[in-house]
Amino acid sequence: MKMKFAFTAPVCLCIGIFTLASCGKKNFLDQTETTNLNEQTVFADSARTVAFLSNIYVDIGFAENATRFGNGGLDASCDEAEPQKSATVTTSIQFATGTVNPSIISADAWNLPYTNIRRVNQLLKHLPGSPIPSFIRNVMAAEARFLRAWYYADLLKHYGGVPLLGDSVYKVEDKIPAVRNSYKECVDYIISECDAAAAVLPLVRIREDYGRASGGAAMALKARVLLYAASPLFNGGGINPQEAPTGYPDNVPGRWKLAADAAAAVMNTAAYSLNEDNTTAPGYGFYKLFTLRVNPEYIFARMQGGNRELESAWQPPSRNGAQGGFPYQGFVDAFGMANGKPITDPSSGYNAADPYSNRDPRLAYSVIRDQTPLIQNTGLKEPVNIFLGPDGKGVSQDAVHAGTPTGYYTNKMLDENIAANFIHGSQRCFPLMRYAEVLLNFAEAQNEYAGPVQEVYNAVELVRKRAGLSPYELPAALTKEQMREVIHAERRVELAFEGHRFWDVRRWKIAPQTENKQMTGMEVKRNGANVTYTIFPVRKHNFREAMYLWAIPQGETAKSPELKQNPSW
Repeated sequence: MKMKFAFTAPVCLCIGIFTLASCGKKNFLDQTETTNLNEQTVFADSARTVAFLSNIYVDIGFAENATRFGNGGLDASCDEAEPQKSATVTTSIQFATGTVNPSIISADAWNLPYTNIRRVNQLLKHLPGSPIPSFIRNVMAAEARFLRAWYYADLLKHYGGVPLLGDSVYKVEDKIPAVRNSYKECVDYIISECDAAAAVLPLVRIREDYGRASGGAAMALKARVLLYAASPLFNGGGINPQEAPTGYPDNVPGRWKLAADAAAAVMNTAAYSLNEDNTTAPGYGFYKLFTLRVNPEYIFARMQGGNRELESAWQPPSRNGAQGGFPYQGFVDAFGMANGKPITDPSSGYNAADPYSNRDPRLAYSVIRDQTPLIQNTGLKEPVNIFLGPDGKGVSQDAVHAGTPTGYYTNKMLDENIAANFIHGSQRCFPLMRYAEVLLNFAEAQNEYAGPVQEVYNAVELVRKRAGLSPYELPAALTKEQMREVIHAERRVELAFEGHRFWDVRRWKIAPQTENKQMTGMEVKRNGANVTYTIFPVRKHNFREAMYLWAIPQGETAKSPELKQNPSW
């Protein structure tokens, strides 16, 4: 375990203390004021205590960050996207090539959650004596317990079972527990913390509290953790069921029901809804959702001020972007037609000579292709020139093999009015849990437990309707297996680039099929009115069974023989 967990005022308090941007408060501790802070002075002051809690939010979205590994995030570590070229071998490239190992894997998934779990425990220890009214302290404590559950859930999906620290605050000289708890113990702990937080926190947070953890967020996190726990990788089908940290030793179908019930509980609150607008344009509500700071669909989000972070990561070089992943052709092909049929269906109307015509509206809102209109720093929208000329050479810095190795750029969640080279940014906040996920979580769990009953159809069709598909209804009388394929396909396109695909293919145990394959891109060649489309190889991905779970960083296992590494590492 990391010794950095010990309280050190400059490390744990002075750096980065801030209040949430959504609350509209500025930093109140400047450099000269922080030099003499310690636990006693911080928690004896109400404003500093509130700021300490706010500081625990800083890292909530680290796992989903688009440039988490410097040249891409989880999207560039799976079959969604190709990493940006890098002078160093990054974790994203290591996962893509199957060369990841304990000595070089990113340690952020271990360090950041445990650092923040310790902060929560410090807060809970001192909060009863802080000069804050008791009714506010109670909400703050519940908020902190949710955040602790959130960070444990991050640890759980990366590593499986990890050491649970309870409420303890360890010092440098203490022996910190390093024995890993079982997967079951970790799930039970997270669920109990979510239940406790949900019982105290307001169902939704509004006005100056918007963006803080809510009862709805605690309920949604519970539903997600239970869904993962019921999935094949952990529900008795782990890489080594006899090793308790890697999953349950037995397969219990009832775990699907627990997940379905938890998701249904969120749905039954009627506190959330899909952001739908198919009048402005088919699927426009899907695009607009991600530009709205306040919307009916976000359950938990990383709050931010004006920002261009996704534009900088994903827009083309001509807009001063291209720092992250580039969508693969396989991801583009996952989007069906506007009539709701997959492009592999002979009756879908798909035309390989005109591959982007009449597609699922979410495709255009998720992927920048050749000639996509995109705003420039002049304020004008101009087409992105990704094509090759008659001589086979790129016509701009944005062209395939020049700006993009796949022929595509990511458009998901980008603000159509913001370019990476603008001086101002979007009010967008990155979604961490939203209602569409809850609907798909429910549909998956209910289908696995009870089959494709009407409630499953209803949940999936709500997502497809908002997407602008016409017709959005699914074929009648689908089998359980057919509905499973539909749900998997919907998750892939609806939740793309939000940090889900990397985990989904693992918990479904389909990564050997989705990752052990040649990834491809698209060359568009233009010669006057003549346009040709050619698929070309980009990178061969490789997957090993060990990669179902992350390796615990070697620097951690070297500190204690009690901290057992995951299988096959």
